[in-house]
Amino acid sequence: MIVRLTGAFLRALLIALAIATPSLLLPEVGADVAQVTVLVALVAGAFTFVEYFSQFPSILEFRFAPPVNRLRYFTMFSMVLLLTVYFSGAALETPIASLLMTLAELMARAIDFPFSPVRLVLLALPSDTAAATVAMVRAAAGIAYVVALLGVVGFGLLVRIYGWPVRYGAFNVWINLPLFDPTGGGDVVARLKRDSVVNMALGFLLPFLLPAFVKLAGVLVDLSAIGNPHTLIWVMTAWAFLPANLIIRGIALHRVADIIEEKRRRTYAEARSDDGLQAV
Repeated sequence: MIVRLTGAFLRALLIALAIATPSLLLPEVGADVAQVTVLVALVAGAFTFVEYFSQFPSILEFRFAPPVNRLRYFTMFSMVLLLTVYFSGAALETPIASLLMTLAELMARAIDFPFSPVRLVLLALPSDTAAATVAMVRAAAGIAYVVALLGVVGFGLLVRIYGWPVRYGAFNVWINLPLFDPTGGGDVVARLKRDSVVNMALGFLLPFLLPAFVKLAGVLVDLSAIGNPHTLIWVMTAWAFLPANLIIRGIALHRVADIIEEKRRRTYAEARSDDGLQAV
């Protein structure tokens, strides 16, 4: 119980730290923004603590199949930290901050090419947007999207090279996929593969569809606050992390389906072998 309590508390603290990072590092953060950030961080931390302290699954997926949730967290936290350091500028004045700023600038330039998701984000901005705001959005979108790609590639390597989740222990579908009902009808493998395809397709398309949706709903969506670094950090983090999270989930579901299918083959092969021996 002590180990579970400590682990839940540390995870809750890390979640709260990720949410509070922009307010802690950005200069000139208003008092209202800081108060709202503290409230959101406390709520998110409390939810994480309850989820990990409980012995039974409720909402969080792959809780007992590390390091999926750790990879998700560090992908999101890397986005927030890099964007925060980039927009903090010279206010930090530390060698680490300078290194992170240089890395962020390289990421922003690497993904800024014609027909990239970054260009679509820029097209979604109003035509009268200031040049400084456009530059901020370009840099933020590039940084967030590159980090999201690195997170997806990292999970792909875990699956293909390190054999997740088999190498990390037995995989229990019930406790790792609490929202998936194996008795919901139809073959479990077919349903898992269908959900996998849907998640990966949505994850690939969302970075392109969201800017188009914002452009079409320009009358309903107010983009006047996009020039605020604090707002821009969370908008770009959501824009890049949600699709990456869907792709990671899709890859994980497909891997689980492959494991179940392979186990079925071995079971059927052993059953046929036993039947043949009994016939002899």
